[in-house]
Amino acid sequence: MATGISRRVPMVETGFGRRHEALPPVEAGFIDLRTWFPEDLRHLPVEIELGSGRGTFLAQQAPLEPNKLFVGIEWAAPYFRYAADRARRLNLRNVQMLRDDGPLFVQKYLADKSVAQFHWYFPDPWPKAKQNKRRTFQENFLRPLHRLMMDPVPGASDTGCIRVVTDHLEYWAWMEDHAARVADIYERLPYVPPASAGEGEWVGSNFERKYRIEGRVFNGMILRKRVGKLGG
Repeated sequence: MATGISRRVPMVETGFGRRHEALPPVEAGFIDLRTWFPEDLRHLPVEIELGSGRGTFLAQQAPLEPNKLFVGIEWAAPYFRYAADRARRLNLRNVQMLRDDGPLFVQKYLADKSVAQFHWYFPDPWPKAKQNKRRTFQENFLRPLHRLMMDPVPGASDTGCIRVVTDHLEYWAWMEDHAARVADIYERLPYVPPASAGEGEWVGSNFERKYRIEGRVFNGMILRKRVGKLGG
């Protein structure tokens, strides 16, 4: 147990959160994320949120889609603890949190075509020029993600897709550039907010609601996997 971000009450990770240290060695083989969930749910598809923060998106979306399993990956320990405890308090049986480096985890531990969809909301923009190489949304990561995603289902818009949103205009220009670099393996589609977003919202996270008041501009896109193409 740990003390929360802004609350003076214990946080409980057990049952809804796990840490990198508890993972098996990479040499043991790929992890089937479905085994992290109750046995009666293990036949459902898995979606991953990279950088879940306090877990607001998961807390709002998961109850609306009980036919999906959601794994949130967050590096910041206080946010991870809060999100895991939040899932516990809400009894979100289809949500699990992981404290880890998201890009490294998915590339090392996940098998091909094992993830239905990636959610990527407000990633750190690393605004200084010397920090740009640390940005997660870039060609060198988008290509490996391609092989990890399930093939799109005809007529459905929630499989084989990467959904990304940012409030940082310079990062958005970077995103558009890197999305163009992988146009051979992804089709770019207009962004559509998740069902849990409120009127006029892009995602409905605490972060977005805070900065909407400041008048920040938000941008987003969906990259849908091109079937028959090879990623990284």
